[in-house]
Amino acid sequence: MDAVRVALLREVLAGTEWLGATRRFAGTLRASAVAHGGGLLLVGTREYEPWHLAAHLVDEAAWSGMPELAPTLVRHDARASDPAHLAVGLGRLAAARRGETLLVVSPGGPGAPLLERVHDARQAGATVLALGPGEGELTAMAHETLAVPEGAELDLDTVQHLVSAAAGENALPCPRGRRRLRDRLARLAESLTAPPPARW
Repeated sequence: MDAVRVALLREVLAGTEWLGATRRFAGTLRASAVAHGGGLLLVGTREYEPWHLAAHLVDEAAWSGMPELAPTLVRHDARASDPAHLAVGLGRLAAARRGETLLVVSPGGPGAPLLERVHDARQAGATVLALGPGEGELTAMAHETLAVPEGAELDLDTVQHLVSAAAGENALPCPRGRRRLRDRLARLAESLTAPPPARW
């Protein structure tokens, strides 16, 4: 989903709780990662790897000038022969320390082995964020959770697009009136979707 589609989606969701919720969660993610100079770990379940979110966060890190948002994708079945960005296994969670942020994306409850590793990372001082059903053990141990329950108006993939886009938003005013490309695309999308002016 590109910036124009995200802008259109935000327009559709105006007035719902989703925009505020995704922006708050993304703000927590950004604040944690940037304040500690990076160390963002992203992990899913064995059945669901959030590689798409990882790619969007890498893009957002580049576009926003916040390299700390580029995550390390931690995979359940990583092999040494995989490309470097796909070769990080669950052992990386055992090495998580204070100052690192662990984002867990789970459409259902993660299994006991992953929960144990997340618990250990939290005990070691990592900040744990959870994106998923909003209940269960993961929610209890997370510092911040964005709940996407089954049957919600938005699915987990769509919420991830909103979170990644919001994470890259620069909260500071643009210097000397220069607008970021994303801001210009959002304005273009708004003008393209606005009703035509009335003719008398």
